[in-house]
Amino acid sequence: MSENGYQREAWRLDELFPSRDSAEVETALATLDAEVKEFERFRDQLGEGGTTDMGAEQFRSILEAYEELVQQVSRLRGYAYLSFAADTQDQQIQTFMARMQQLAAEVDNRTMFFSLWWKALDEEPAARLLEAAGPFRYWLESLRLQRPHTLSEPEERIINLKNVNGVQALNTLYDSLTSRYTFVLTIDGKEKRLNREELSVYYRDPDPDLRAAAFQELFRVYREDAPILGQIYQARVRDWRSEFVQLRHYDKPIAVRNLANHIPPEIVDTLLDVCQENRDLFQRYFRLKARWLEVDKLRRYDIYAPVATTEKTYEYAEAVELVLDSYTQFEPEVGQLARRVFDEQHIDSEVRKGKRGGAFCSTITPDLTPWVLQTFQGRPENVATMAHELGHAVHSLLASHHPLLAQHASLPLAETASTFGEMLLVDRLLDEDPDPAVQHTLLFEQMDDAYATIMRQAYFALFERSAHRQIHEGASVEDVSDFYLQTLQEQFGEALSLSDEFRNEWVAIPHFYHAPFYVYAYAFGQLLVLSLYRQYRQEGESFKPRYLEILAAGGSDAPARILERAGIKVGDPAFWQGGFDVLRDSLEQLEALPVPDAGA
Repeated sequence: MSENGYQREAWRLDELFPSRDSAEVETALATLDAEVKEFERFRDQLGEGGTTDMGAEQFRSILEAYEELVQQVSRLRGYAYLSFAADTQDQQIQTFMARMQQLAAEVDNRTMFFSLWWKALDEEPAARLLEAAGPFRYWLESLRLQRPHTLSEPEERIINLKNVNGVQALNTLYDSLTSRYTFVLTIDGKEKRLNREELSVYYRDPDPDLRAAAFQELFRVYREDAPILGQIYQARVRDWRSEFVQLRHYDKPIAVRNLANHIPPEIVDTLLDVCQENRDLFQRYFRLKARWLEVDKLRRYDIYAPVATTEKTYEYAEAVELVLDSYTQFEPEVGQLARRVFDEQHIDSEVRKGKRGGAFCSTITPDLTPWVLQTFQGRPENVATMAHELGHAVHSLLASHHPLLAQHASLPLAETASTFGEMLLVDRLLDEDPDPAVQHTLLFEQMDDAYATIMRQAYFALFERSAHRQIHEGASVEDVSDFYLQTLQEQFGEALSLSDEFRNEWVAIPHFYHAPFYVYAYAFGQLLVLSLYRQYRQEGESFKPRYLEILAAGGSDAPARILERAGIKVGDPAFWQGGFDVLRDSLEQLEALPVPDAGA
């Protein structure tokens, strides 16, 4: 046990259920079924033909009943997903998760008559009932946006059932296949077997040969299954087009995500265009980094290479306090909210075989502290990941006064608190550690992270936009790999050497499978936070209420309206360029530092 009581451990899920085969699960299932039957009685109270004489009180009672159903489903499905993330190889957990996914689809089918009725309602009665909707207003407004893309009730039911054994099954298959991968790397003369999280540590290793070997091993393993993983992706893309373009009549595959985010497509196009126009900024950065690493040109293996000799590592308890103190110094309430994740044992930080890779924060219901998953190995980037995911938890907790239907921030705002939290941590470390090697490491890692979050994700989105079109036109897995390599060549230009094995990197990107076009939200969020953080530095205490108001809004309004209240206009192209201007200032600061003499 550490001095402050914090140690790496698995999370506790007993606030949800004691176990998947417990009596509490069966009771919850029976209660849910009874509540759904009760909700189904509302069908007869709804009007037909686009009109209704329903009163405000009756409408609110329907909304509150629906919210209760959503929370019950979220508890059951969330428990299954968190159990699966903790051990993706347990077949009983896999079966339980599939059962809960099926249940969620069935509940959705039995209750969708309400959302279909609401979407079809005429403008006058809809406007009248919106006035009575209270905290559900924006959720109802968002549903109305989907009117042109909504099908009949029988068709919607078929799609729900199809997804359980179609898209969701494909994603589960992808996770099960890739989570079992082990990677062999020779370290200090000893052969080690690693999971992907453990392997990724060596992408930032000081030894250039070990960095190259880590990437090569990653792609060796994925390349063996690339034909299978590629076929899963092709099926995912075809299903996406079949449902959303052919059946629901969205004009483009990406339009589905834009509407879900309530972001006009021209803003997304502007964001991606500005990112492409600024790729020279990171190309210039990679040339600078090559000089610090004393090489003529970086290889793609080297873009995350450390520039200083520090091998700083952190004990888990030390990392926890660093992150919590960073949040507390910004705002005590924020620090207290973040600490709840640890005090309630809602974080899984262990290194375990079969555990899902990556990191995430999951909100189940507004009354429960979110759960956080990461694999902590003591590296600075693990500390940054902790700060990032705790930011998501804080965001969720600040918005917990909303119903679940309005708690979750839309994707463009979902990364605001997480990225802001990382920047608070980095500033704290820069202030407290005077070691030049640590300072240089942090400054370069800030640029590394900005690249990974903005330019890399923007080009992922550009790749997806074209890959969906190419697969529709008959592109093979090899064709998609060729195109992916071309996007990398455009992104990096002549700034670094790009080896051919990166052509298969796309099959190792889970977001492409789980959430098509999700990735541009990272670039949106990072550029937004750069602007917000600059305001924080300029304004100090007066900035904080405006920032906390953005977080507390959750998903209770359109992103553009939430930001406009904070003085940010995302429709202005200069806004996006302003984020890159902040990065150019940072780059110029790095360029002004004296490059260490060779051999010094």
